[in-house]
Amino acid sequence: MHTSQLVFWEIPTPNLLHVEPILADYDRYVVFQSGGKDSLAAILHLLECGVHPNLIELHHHCVDGREGSALMDWPVTEAYCKAFAKAFGLKLYFSWKVGGFEGEMLRNNTPTAAVAYERTDGVISITGGDSKSLGTRHRFPQVTADLSQRWCSSYLKIMVGDRILTNEPRFREGKTLVITGERAQESSARAKYQTFEPDRCDNRRGKKVIRHIDHWRPIHKWSEEEVWAIIERHRINPHPAYWLGWGRVSCSCCIFGSANQWATIRNYMPEQFEKIAQYEELFGTTIQRKLSIRQLADKGTSYLCDTDMLEIALSHQYNEPIVINGQWKLPPGAFGESSGPI
Repeated sequence: MHTSQLVFWEIPTPNLLHVEPILADYDRYVVFQSGGKDSLAAILHLLECGVHPNLIELHHHCVDGREGSALMDWPVTEAYCKAFAKAFGLKLYFSWKVGGFEGEMLRNNTPTAAVAYERTDGVISITGGDSKSLGTRHRFPQVTADLSQRWCSSYLKIMVGDRILTNEPRFREGKTLVITGERAQESSARAKYQTFEPDRCDNRRGKKVIRHIDHWRPIHKWSEEEVWAIIERHRINPHPAYWLGWGRVSCSCCIFGSANQWATIRNYMPEQFEKIAQYEELFGTTIQRKLSIRQLADKGTSYLCDTDMLEIALSHQYNEPIVINGQWKLPPGAFGESSGPI
């Protein structure tokens, strides 16, 4: 439903010993939004809890950066996030590692690049990039729960979010609640996450700089059925990747991709597939170690993708309705191959 149709219930005040936050205590709510079903569910749940849209700010980390690389992500994701934010009257800010995924992967005896992010006045702020710690990668992130090796999550998302929270002056005022959409059902590692805890950027006892930031994973205990139920309740049109058959939305060429997904990418996105395959050969180390993406694609069967939806997914524009007025139905990717995370 559109913002004008939302009913804002009274904000619940749980017992102080409860494992969830007292929502009325916070001055702002920061949601790190991927565009996938779980971050959608977290946002919708926040609205159903009675948090007003004016207090919510969405942040999307652009995995490929803004410098022209188009190696890993769905081209439409930024436009989809914009359309969703507009439909519900929510503020949306973009952020990225300068050079994106490709730049970080190719660094050679250099420090990790700076982080760029949009401020509330529209100005792009650049921070970092001047570390004396030098490093060389020349390999893809590895399929592991260890974020030092699966660096796409740590360097392109988590650390980007940290830079925003620690550099923006507004997060030194009042209390901030950070919301993310990890679920225990996704992996054994995520099952161990705390539902509610001080954020890694919290500094509430600081002597010079004080930041009171908590972190809430509101759908941590939810099943996938519950996730799709809240999306259906609000009649949300899911990200185009779900309509193509993907079971989760991260990058189109996610390192966790299944054999079928790599076969689909080779079939419908051959230039992107070939560039990644050539990087594997250049590095002498494949993404999934035992098999190259060429071998994985040979083992898989391509999805049969709707050509119109494929065109939308590979576009930088999203002109489809976010809220479906007619019959709502599950996309083909619902309850399908999720292929990650660990």
